[in-house]
Amino acid sequence: MRRLEWPLHVVRRVVIAVAVVAVLAVGIPLAVDRIGDVRARCADGVVKRGDGGECVGVTDGSWVFADHLELVEERIRKENDQVVADAEKKKEPYVSVAYMTSFTLTDDDSNSEDSVRHELEGAYLAQYRHNRGDLSSSPKIRLLVANTGSSSAEWEHTVDELIDRTTTDDKLVAVTGLGPSTDRNLAALRKLSEHGIATVASTMSDTTIRNIPGFVRVGPDNVAEAYAAANYLKKAGFRRAVVVQDMAGRNLYAKSLAKAFVEAFPDGRRELAAESMTFDSSGAPGVWKTELRNIPVNICDKKPEVIFFAGRGRHLTHFLDALANRSCTDRTFTVVAGDDTSNLNREQIELASQRAVRVLYTGLAHRDMWSDAPDKVSEPSASHFQKGGRMDRWFPGDDRYDGQDIMAHDAVLTAAHGIELAAGGPDVTGRAVGRMFHQMDGQPVAGASGFLSFRNDGNPRDKAVPILRLNSRGRADLVEVVAGRTGPAGDR
Repeated sequence: MRRLEWPLHVVRRVVIAVAVVAVLAVGIPLAVDRIGDVRARCADGVVKRGDGGECVGVTDGSWVFADHLELVEERIRKENDQVVADAEKKKEPYVSVAYMTSFTLTDDDSNSEDSVRHELEGAYLAQYRHNRGDLSSSPKIRLLVANTGSSSAEWEHTVDELIDRTTTDDKLVAVTGLGPSTDRNLAALRKLSEHGIATVASTMSDTTIRNIPGFVRVGPDNVAEAYAAANYLKKAGFRRAVVVQDMAGRNLYAKSLAKAFVEAFPDGRRELAAESMTFDSSGAPGVWKTELRNIPVNICDKKPEVIFFAGRGRHLTHFLDALANRSCTDRTFTVVAGDDTSNLNREQIELASQRAVRVLYTGLAHRDMWSDAPDKVSEPSASHFQKGGRMDRWFPGDDRYDGQDIMAHDAVLTAAHGIELAAGGPDVTGRAVGRMFHQMDGQPVAGASGFLSFRNDGNPRDKAVPILRLNSRGRADLVEVVAGRTGPAGDR
Protein backbone atom coordinates (compact mmCIF):
# COMPACT_ATOMS: atom_id res chain seq x y z
CA MET A 1 0.00 0.00 0.00
CA ARG A 2 1.29 3.40 -0.93
CA ARG A 3 2.02 5.63 2.11
CA LEU A 4 0.13 8.93 2.21
CA GLU A 5 2.55 11.82 2.46
CA TRP A 6 1.31 15.33 3.26
CA PRO A 7 3.21 18.44 2.29
CA LEU A 8 5.06 20.06 5.20
CA HIS A 9 2.98 23.23 5.13
CA VAL A 10 -0.21 21.17 5.46
CA VAL A 11 1.21 19.24 8.41
CA ARG A 12 2.12 22.48 10.14
CA ARG A 13 -1.41 23.83 9.69
CA VAL A 14 -2.95 20.65 11.08
CA VAL A 15 -0.66 20.68 14.13
CA ILE A 16 -1.46 24.34 14.82
CA ALA A 17 -5.19 23.70 14.45
CA VAL A 18 -5.06 20.75 16.85
CA ALA A 19 -3.08 22.82 19.36
CA VAL A 20 -5.60 25.68 19.14
CA VAL A 21 -8.50 23.29 19.68
CA ALA A 22 -6.73 21.79 22.70
CA VAL A 23 -6.05 25.20 24.20
CA LEU A 24 -9.65 26.27 23.65
CA ALA A 25 -10.94 23.02 25.15
CA VAL A 26 -9.06 23.79 28.36
CA GLY A 27 -9.20 27.58 28.28
CA ILE A 28 -12.90 28.17 27.60
CA PRO A 29 -14.11 26.25 30.69
CA LEU A 30 -11.45 27.96 32.80
CA ALA A 31 -12.51 31.34 31.46
CA VAL A 32 -16.16 30.54 32.12
CA ASP A 33 -15.28 29.46 35.66
CA ARG A 34 -13.25 32.64 36.18
CA ILE A 35 -16.10 34.81 34.88
CA GLY A 36 -18.45 32.91 37.20
CA ASP A 37 -16.09 33.48 40.11
CA VAL A 38 -15.88 37.20 39.34
CA ARG A 39 -19.65 37.49 39.16
CA ALA A 40 -20.05 35.52 42.41
CA ARG A 41 -17.45 37.61 44.25
CA CYS A 42 -18.78 40.47 46.36
CA ALA A 43 -15.46 41.40 48.01
CA ASP A 44 -12.37 39.73 49.48
CA GLY A 45 -13.69 36.82 51.54
CA VAL A 46 -17.32 37.49 50.57
CA VAL A 47 -19.21 35.67 47.78
CA LYS A 48 -22.75 35.30 46.51
CA ARG A 49 -24.37 32.04 47.56
CA GLY A 50 -27.77 30.40 47.49
CA ASP A 51 -30.89 31.02 45.43
CA GLY A 52 -31.20 34.55 46.74
CA GLY A 53 -27.64 35.47 45.88
CA GLU A 54 -26.81 36.63 49.40
CA CYS A 55 -23.30 37.96 49.95
CA VAL A 56 -21.92 35.74 52.71
CA GLY A 57 -18.51 35.18 54.23
CA VAL A 58 -16.05 37.27 56.20
CA THR A 59 -15.04 40.94 55.96
CA ASP A 60 -12.97 43.38 57.98
CA GLY A 61 -15.76 45.94 57.58
CA SER A 62 -14.82 46.99 54.05
CA TRP A 63 -17.84 45.09 52.67
CA VAL A 64 -21.21 46.18 54.09
CA PHE A 65 -23.66 43.27 54.31
CA ALA A 66 -26.75 45.51 54.63
CA ASP A 67 -27.34 49.26 54.38
CA HIS A 68 -28.41 49.60 58.02
CA LEU A 69 -24.98 48.25 59.08
CA GLU A 70 -22.97 50.86 57.18
CA LEU A 71 -22.19 53.18 60.11
CA VAL A 72 -20.99 50.47 62.50
CA GLU A 73 -19.08 48.53 59.83
CA GLU A 74 -17.26 51.72 58.83
CA ARG A 75 -16.15 52.20 62.44
CA ILE A 76 -14.97 48.59 62.58
CA ARG A 77 -13.03 48.97 59.31
CA LYS A 78 -11.25 52.09 60.55
CA GLU A 79 -10.32 50.46 63.84
CA ASN A 80 -9.03 47.37 62.01
CA ASP A 81 -6.94 49.54 59.70
CA GLN A 82 -5.48 51.31 62.73
CA VAL A 83 -4.57 47.99 64.35
CA VAL A 84 -2.67 46.89 61.25
CA ALA A 85 -0.95 50.30 60.93
CA ASP A 86 0.13 50.16 64.58
CA ALA A 87 1.50 46.66 64.06
CA GLU A 88 3.61 47.87 61.14
CA LYS A 89 4.87 51.07 62.79
CA LYS A 90 5.11 50.14 66.46
CA LYS A 91 5.45 46.36 66.14
CA GLU A 92 2.33 45.89 68.31
CA PRO A 93 0.99 42.32 67.98
CA TYR A 94 -2.62 41.60 67.10
CA VAL A 95 -5.02 38.69 66.64
CA SER A 96 -8.49 38.55 65.12
CA VAL A 97 -11.89 37.87 66.66
CA ALA A 98 -14.94 37.34 64.44
CA TYR A 99 -18.54 38.25 65.20
CA MET A 100 -20.70 35.70 63.39
CA THR A 101 -24.46 35.61 62.86
CA SER A 102 -27.04 36.04 60.08
CA PHE A 103 -26.65 39.61 58.84
CA THR A 104 -28.73 39.26 55.64
CA LEU A 105 -32.19 38.53 56.94
CA THR A 106 -35.50 37.33 55.52
CA ASP A 107 -38.89 36.56 57.04
CA ASP A 108 -37.55 33.11 57.97
CA ASP A 109 -35.16 34.58 60.58
CA SER A 110 -36.03 35.06 64.23
CA ASN A 111 -33.55 37.96 64.49
CA SER A 112 -34.53 41.43 63.32
CA GLU A 113 -32.40 44.02 61.55
CA ASP A 114 -32.44 46.08 64.76
CA SER A 115 -31.15 43.20 66.87
CA VAL A 116 -28.21 42.23 64.62
CA ARG A 117 -27.22 45.89 64.17
CA HIS A 118 -27.25 46.39 67.91
CA GLU A 119 -25.13 43.27 68.33
CA LEU A 120 -22.49 44.60 65.97
CA GLU A 121 -22.51 48.00 67.70
CA GLY A 122 -21.86 46.32 71.06
CA ALA A 123 -19.13 44.14 69.55
CA TYR A 124 -17.37 47.24 68.23
CA LEU A 125 -17.52 48.92 71.66
CA ALA A 126 -15.75 45.92 73.21
CA GLN A 127 -13.08 46.00 70.49
CA TYR A 128 -12.49 49.70 71.06
CA ARG A 129 -12.30 49.36 74.86
CA HIS A 130 -9.75 46.55 74.55
CA ASN A 131 -7.61 48.27 71.90
CA ARG A 132 -7.47 51.88 73.05
CA GLY A 133 -10.14 52.49 75.67
CA ASP A 134 -10.40 52.01 79.43
CA LEU A 135 -9.51 48.27 79.18
CA SER A 136 -6.57 48.72 76.82
CA SER A 137 -4.44 45.59 76.62
CA SER A 138 -2.27 43.52 74.27
CA PRO A 139 -2.41 41.90 71.81
CA LYS A 140 -4.79 44.19 69.94
CA ILE A 141 -7.91 42.84 68.25
CA ARG A 142 -9.04 43.02 64.67
CA LEU A 143 -12.81 42.46 64.58
CA LEU A 144 -14.08 40.49 61.59
CA VAL A 145 -17.74 40.43 60.55
CA ALA A 146 -18.94 36.96 59.48
CA ASN A 147 -22.29 36.49 57.75
CA THR A 148 -23.80 32.99 57.58
CA GLY A 149 -26.78 34.12 55.49
CA SER A 150 -30.50 33.98 56.20
CA SER A 151 -31.31 31.16 58.65
CA SER A 152 -27.56 30.37 58.62
CA ALA A 153 -28.11 28.47 55.36
CA GLU A 154 -24.52 29.21 54.25
CA TRP A 155 -22.85 28.48 57.59
CA GLU A 156 -20.49 25.87 56.12
CA HIS A 157 -18.98 28.30 53.64
CA THR A 158 -18.52 31.01 56.27
CA VAL A 159 -17.07 28.65 58.86
CA ASP A 160 -14.58 27.29 56.31
CA GLU A 161 -13.56 30.86 55.52
CA LEU A 162 -13.01 31.52 59.23
CA ILE A 163 -10.98 28.34 59.66
CA ASP A 164 -8.72 29.41 56.77
CA ARG A 165 -8.07 32.68 58.59
CA THR A 166 -6.44 30.94 61.54
CA THR A 167 -3.32 30.33 59.44
CA THR A 168 -3.12 33.68 57.60
CA ASP A 169 -2.06 37.16 58.69
CA ASP A 170 -5.55 37.50 60.22
CA LYS A 171 -4.48 35.17 63.06
CA LEU A 172 -8.09 34.35 64.00
CA VAL A 173 -8.37 32.85 67.49
CA ALA A 174 -12.02 33.31 68.51
CA VAL A 175 -15.53 33.53 67.06
CA THR A 176 -18.26 35.31 69.00
CA GLY A 177 -22.00 35.87 68.50
CA LEU A 178 -22.93 32.51 66.88
CA GLY A 179 -26.63 33.38 66.41
CA PRO A 180 -29.73 31.85 68.00
CA SER A 181 -30.06 28.24 69.18
CA THR A 182 -30.67 26.29 65.97
CA ASP A 183 -29.29 23.02 64.62
CA ARG A 184 -27.30 24.86 61.93
CA ASN A 185 -25.68 27.24 64.39
CA LEU A 186 -24.86 24.33 66.69
CA ALA A 187 -23.21 22.52 63.77
CA ALA A 188 -21.19 25.65 63.01
CA LEU A 189 -20.15 25.93 66.65
CA ARG A 190 -19.00 22.31 66.77
CA LYS A 191 -16.93 22.64 63.59
CA LEU A 192 -15.21 25.79 64.86
CA SER A 193 -14.42 23.98 68.12
CA GLU A 194 -13.03 20.95 66.26
CA HIS A 195 -10.54 23.27 64.55
CA GLY A 196 -9.32 24.72 67.84
CA ILE A 197 -11.13 28.08 67.63
CA ALA A 198 -12.44 29.56 70.88
CA THR A 199 -16.16 30.41 70.79
CA VAL A 200 -18.34 32.78 72.85
CA ALA A 201 -22.12 32.79 72.38
CA SER A 202 -23.89 36.08 73.00
CA THR A 203 -27.56 35.01 72.80
CA MET A 204 -27.52 31.22 72.27
CA SER A 205 -29.44 29.89 75.29
CA ASP A 206 -30.46 26.27 74.59
CA THR A 207 -29.54 24.25 77.67
CA THR A 208 -28.29 21.23 75.71
CA ILE A 209 -25.51 23.28 74.08
CA ARG A 210 -22.71 22.70 76.58
CA ASN A 211 -19.50 20.77 77.22
CA ILE A 212 -18.01 21.81 73.88
CA PRO A 213 -14.22 22.42 74.02
CA GLY A 214 -13.33 26.12 74.03
CA PHE A 215 -17.00 27.23 74.25
CA VAL A 216 -18.69 29.56 76.76
CA ARG A 217 -21.85 31.65 76.70
CA VAL A 218 -22.31 35.03 78.37
CA GLY A 219 -26.09 34.79 78.82
CA PRO A 220 -28.16 32.54 81.07
CA ASP A 221 -29.24 29.25 79.57
CA ASN A 222 -32.89 28.22 79.31
CA VAL A 223 -32.89 26.42 82.64
CA ALA A 224 -31.76 29.61 84.37
CA GLU A 225 -34.35 31.64 82.47
CA ALA A 226 -37.20 29.23 83.22
CA TYR A 227 -36.34 29.08 86.91
CA ALA A 228 -36.07 32.87 87.06
CA ALA A 229 -39.52 33.16 85.46
CA ALA A 230 -40.99 30.54 87.80
CA ASN A 231 -39.46 32.19 90.88
CA TYR A 232 -40.84 35.58 89.87
CA LEU A 233 -44.33 34.18 89.20
CA LYS A 234 -44.42 32.32 92.51
CA LYS A 235 -43.35 35.41 94.41
CA ALA A 236 -46.05 37.41 92.60
CA GLY A 237 -48.71 34.92 93.75
CA PHE A 238 -49.53 33.07 90.52
CA ARG A 239 -50.70 29.48 91.07
CA ARG A 240 -51.97 28.07 87.77
CA ALA A 241 -50.12 28.02 84.43
CA VAL A 242 -50.11 26.43 80.98
CA VAL A 243 -47.26 26.05 78.49
CA VAL A 244 -47.55 26.84 74.78
CA GLN A 245 -44.62 25.25 72.92
CA ASP A 246 -43.22 25.27 69.40
CA MET A 247 -42.46 21.65 68.44
CA ALA A 248 -40.32 22.48 65.37
CA GLY A 249 -37.36 20.11 65.29
CA ARG A 250 -34.82 22.83 64.51
CA ASN A 251 -35.96 25.00 67.40
CA LEU A 252 -33.67 23.78 70.18
CA TYR A 253 -34.47 26.93 72.15
CA ALA A 254 -38.21 26.20 72.48
CA LYS A 255 -37.77 22.57 73.49
CA SER A 256 -35.36 23.17 76.36
CA LEU A 257 -37.22 26.29 77.55
CA ALA A 258 -40.53 24.45 77.83
CA LYS A 259 -38.96 21.43 79.53
CA ALA A 260 -37.27 23.61 82.15
CA PHE A 261 -40.43 25.57 83.01
CA VAL A 262 -42.46 22.36 83.35
CA GLU A 263 -39.87 21.21 85.91
CA ALA A 264 -39.55 24.58 87.68
CA PHE A 265 -43.10 25.85 88.22
CA PRO A 266 -45.21 23.07 89.79
CA ASP A 267 -44.91 22.43 93.52
CA GLY A 268 -47.30 21.79 96.37
CA ARG A 269 -49.15 25.07 95.80
CA ARG A 270 -48.67 25.71 92.07
CA GLU A 271 -49.78 23.57 89.15
CA LEU A 272 -49.83 23.24 85.41
CA ALA A 273 -53.44 23.32 84.27
CA ALA A 274 -52.79 21.01 81.30
CA GLU A 275 -50.12 19.32 79.25
CA SER A 276 -48.23 21.65 76.93
CA MET A 277 -50.30 23.08 74.09
CA THR A 278 -48.25 22.85 70.92
CA PHE A 279 -47.78 24.22 67.41
CA ASP A 280 -45.15 23.47 64.77
CA SER A 281 -43.53 26.47 63.10
CA SER A 282 -41.61 24.27 60.65
CA GLY A 283 -44.78 23.75 58.64
CA ALA A 284 -46.36 26.18 56.18
CA PRO A 285 -47.20 29.57 57.77
CA GLY A 286 -50.90 29.00 57.16
CA VAL A 287 -50.77 25.79 59.18
CA TRP A 288 -48.92 27.02 62.27
CA LYS A 289 -50.93 30.25 62.33
CA THR A 290 -54.11 28.16 62.34
CA GLU A 291 -52.71 26.06 65.19
CA LEU A 292 -52.00 29.21 67.19
CA ARG A 293 -55.50 30.57 66.53
CA ASN A 294 -57.04 27.40 67.97
CA ILE A 295 -54.99 27.34 71.19
CA PRO A 296 -56.94 30.12 73.02
CA VAL A 297 -60.06 27.92 72.96
CA ASN A 298 -58.28 25.39 75.17
CA ILE A 299 -56.79 28.13 77.31
CA CYS A 300 -60.23 29.54 78.05
CA ASP A 301 -61.36 26.05 79.05
CA LYS A 302 -58.38 25.39 81.39
CA LYS A 303 -58.55 28.87 83.06
CA PRO A 304 -54.87 29.46 83.83
CA GLU A 305 -53.54 32.72 85.25
CA VAL A 306 -50.25 32.50 83.38
CA ILE A 307 -49.33 31.32 79.88
CA PHE A 308 -45.66 30.42 79.44
CA PHE A 309 -44.79 30.77 75.75
CA ALA A 310 -41.86 28.63 74.59
CA GLY A 311 -41.32 29.87 71.06
CA ARG A 312 -39.64 32.54 68.98
CA GLY A 313 -40.60 36.19 69.25
CA ARG A 314 -42.00 36.32 65.71
CA HIS A 315 -44.44 33.52 66.61
CA LEU A 316 -45.34 35.19 69.90
CA THR A 317 -46.85 38.15 68.05
CA HIS A 318 -49.23 35.84 66.16
CA PHE A 319 -50.16 34.04 69.36
CA LEU A 320 -50.97 37.34 71.05
CA ASP A 321 -53.21 38.24 68.10
CA ALA A 322 -55.06 34.96 68.59
CA LEU A 323 -55.30 35.48 72.35
CA ALA A 324 -56.73 38.97 71.86
CA ASN A 325 -59.62 37.37 69.97
CA ARG A 326 -60.36 34.78 72.67
CA SER A 327 -63.93 33.97 73.64
CA CYS A 328 -63.32 34.36 77.39
CA THR A 329 -62.82 38.12 77.27
CA ASP A 330 -63.84 38.38 80.93
CA ARG A 331 -60.61 36.64 81.97
CA THR A 332 -57.22 38.35 82.12
CA PHE A 333 -53.95 36.57 81.43
CA THR A 334 -50.26 37.19 81.93
CA VAL A 335 -48.06 35.84 79.14
CA VAL A 336 -44.43 35.07 79.98
CA ALA A 337 -41.89 34.32 77.22
CA GLY A 338 -38.17 33.72 76.86
CA ASP A 339 -35.31 35.91 75.69
CA ASP A 340 -36.02 35.56 71.96
CA THR A 341 -38.72 38.19 72.55
CA SER A 342 -35.86 40.71 72.53
CA ASN A 343 -35.59 40.15 68.75
CA LEU A 344 -38.91 41.89 68.12
CA ASN A 345 -38.63 45.31 66.52
CA ARG A 346 -40.27 48.39 68.03
CA GLU A 347 -43.39 48.14 65.89
CA GLN A 348 -43.89 44.49 66.89
CA ILE A 349 -43.43 45.35 70.57
CA GLU A 350 -45.96 48.18 70.34
CA LEU A 351 -48.45 45.84 68.67
CA ALA A 352 -47.87 43.06 71.19
CA SER A 353 -48.42 45.44 74.12
CA GLN A 354 -51.85 46.37 72.77
CA ARG A 355 -53.28 42.87 72.91
CA ALA A 356 -55.17 43.21 76.20
CA VAL A 357 -52.78 40.89 78.03
CA ARG A 358 -49.76 41.61 80.17
CA VAL A 359 -46.58 40.42 78.42
CA LEU A 360 -43.41 39.67 80.40
CA TYR A 361 -40.25 37.93 79.32
CA THR A 362 -36.93 36.80 80.69
CA GLY A 363 -34.30 38.93 78.99
CA LEU A 364 -30.58 38.46 78.64
CA ALA A 365 -29.69 42.03 79.56
CA HIS A 366 -31.16 45.49 80.08
CA ARG A 367 -29.50 48.86 80.38
CA ASP A 368 -31.22 49.48 83.75
CA MET A 369 -29.89 46.29 85.37
CA TRP A 370 -27.06 48.20 87.04
CA SER A 371 -29.44 50.55 88.90
CA ASP A 372 -31.55 47.61 90.13
CA ALA A 373 -28.64 45.29 91.00
CA PRO A 374 -25.46 47.38 91.30
CA ASP A 375 -23.55 44.55 92.96
CA LYS A 376 -24.12 42.20 90.01
CA VAL A 377 -23.13 44.47 87.08
CA SER A 378 -19.94 46.40 86.27
CA GLU A 379 -20.68 50.13 86.59
CA PRO A 380 -17.93 51.22 84.12
CA SER A 381 -19.23 48.79 81.51
CA ALA A 382 -22.89 49.67 82.13
CA SER A 383 -22.17 53.40 81.85
CA HIS A 384 -21.46 53.09 78.12
CA PHE A 385 -25.05 51.96 77.54
CA GLN A 386 -26.75 54.61 79.67
CA LYS A 387 -28.43 57.71 78.27
CA GLY A 388 -25.72 60.04 76.95
CA GLY A 389 -23.10 57.27 77.14
CA ARG A 390 -20.60 56.35 74.48
CA MET A 391 -23.08 54.22 72.53
CA ASP A 392 -25.55 57.12 72.28
CA ARG A 393 -22.76 59.39 71.06
CA TRP A 394 -21.44 56.92 68.49
CA PHE A 395 -24.81 55.77 67.17
CA PRO A 396 -27.26 58.65 67.72
CA GLY A 397 -30.90 57.98 67.00
CA ASP A 398 -30.55 54.20 67.32
CA ASP A 399 -32.66 53.24 70.33
CA ARG A 400 -31.02 50.05 71.57
CA TYR A 401 -34.08 48.85 73.51
CA ASP A 402 -33.39 45.11 73.25
CA GLY A 403 -30.16 44.52 75.20
CA GLN A 404 -28.53 42.81 72.22
CA ASP A 405 -25.71 45.38 72.19
CA ILE A 406 -24.88 44.54 75.80
CA MET A 407 -24.73 40.79 75.15
CA ALA A 408 -22.50 41.17 72.08
CA HIS A 409 -20.26 43.57 73.98
CA ASP A 410 -19.87 41.07 76.80
CA ALA A 411 -19.18 38.22 74.35
CA VAL A 412 -16.35 40.09 72.60
CA LEU A 413 -15.07 41.38 75.94
CA THR A 414 -14.90 37.78 77.17
CA ALA A 415 -12.87 36.77 74.11
CA ALA A 416 -10.60 39.80 74.67
CA HIS A 417 -10.08 38.85 78.32
CA GLY A 418 -9.19 35.28 77.27
CA ILE A 419 -6.72 36.65 74.72
CA GLU A 420 -5.13 38.88 77.36
CA LEU A 421 -4.68 35.92 79.72
CA ALA A 422 -3.38 33.66 76.94
CA ALA A 423 -0.75 36.27 76.05
CA GLY A 424 1.06 35.26 79.22
CA GLY A 425 1.87 31.91 77.62
CA PRO A 426 4.13 30.95 74.74
CA ASP A 427 1.58 31.68 71.99
CA VAL A 428 -1.93 33.09 71.60
CA THR A 429 -3.94 30.38 69.83
CA GLY A 430 -7.61 29.55 69.77
CA ARG A 431 -7.10 26.56 72.05
CA ALA A 432 -5.09 28.67 74.51
CA VAL A 433 -7.83 31.30 74.60
CA GLY A 434 -10.50 28.62 75.14
CA ARG A 435 -8.57 27.24 78.11
CA MET A 436 -8.37 30.71 79.65
CA PHE A 437 -12.18 30.95 79.79
CA HIS A 438 -12.05 28.52 82.71
CA GLN A 439 -9.36 30.48 84.56
CA MET A 440 -11.49 33.55 85.24
CA ASP A 441 -12.87 32.78 88.70
CA GLY A 442 -10.42 35.13 90.37
CA GLN A 443 -10.63 37.85 87.72
CA PRO A 444 -14.08 37.75 86.09
CA VAL A 445 -15.03 39.67 82.97
CA ALA A 446 -16.50 43.04 84.02
CA GLY A 447 -19.54 42.79 81.76
CA ALA A 448 -22.45 45.17 81.34
CA SER A 449 -24.80 42.21 81.90
CA GLY A 450 -22.91 40.93 84.94
CA PHE A 451 -19.53 39.82 86.25
CA LEU A 452 -18.67 36.77 84.18
CA SER A 453 -16.83 33.59 85.07
CA PHE A 454 -17.68 30.17 83.71
CA ARG A 455 -18.43 26.62 84.74
CA ASN A 456 -16.59 23.75 83.11
CA ASP A 457 -19.55 23.14 80.78
CA GLY A 458 -19.40 26.72 79.42
CA ASN A 459 -22.33 28.24 81.32
CA PRO A 460 -21.83 31.45 83.30
CA ARG A 461 -21.79 31.21 87.09
CA ASP A 462 -24.65 32.80 89.06
CA LYS A 463 -25.91 34.89 86.16
CA ALA A 464 -28.72 37.30 87.08
CA VAL A 465 -31.79 37.33 84.79
CA PRO A 466 -33.82 40.51 84.13
CA ILE A 467 -37.62 40.21 84.09
CA LEU A 468 -38.89 42.64 81.45
CA ARG A 469 -42.32 43.97 80.45
CA LEU A 470 -43.34 45.13 76.98
CA ASN A 471 -44.85 48.61 76.91
CA SER A 472 -46.85 50.61 74.37
CA ARG A 473 -43.84 52.78 73.44
CA GLY A 474 -42.06 49.87 71.81
CA ARG A 475 -39.70 49.38 74.73
CA ALA A 476 -39.01 46.78 77.35
CA ASP A 477 -39.23 48.05 80.92
CA LEU A 478 -37.20 46.40 83.67
CA VAL A 479 -39.47 44.82 86.28
CA GLU A 480 -36.74 43.34 88.47
CA VAL A 481 -33.53 41.34 88.38
CA VAL A 482 -33.99 37.73 89.51
CA ALA A 483 -31.35 35.17 90.35
CA GLY A 484 -31.47 32.23 87.97
CA ARG A 485 -30.47 28.78 89.16
CA THR A 486 -29.10 25.57 87.82
CA GLY A 487 -31.79 23.13 86.89
CA PRO A 488 -32.18 19.43 87.69
CA ALA A 489 -29.34 18.52 85.29
CA GLY A 490 -26.95 19.28 88.12
CA ASP A 491 -23.85 21.45 88.39
CA ARG A 492 -23.42 22.18 84.71
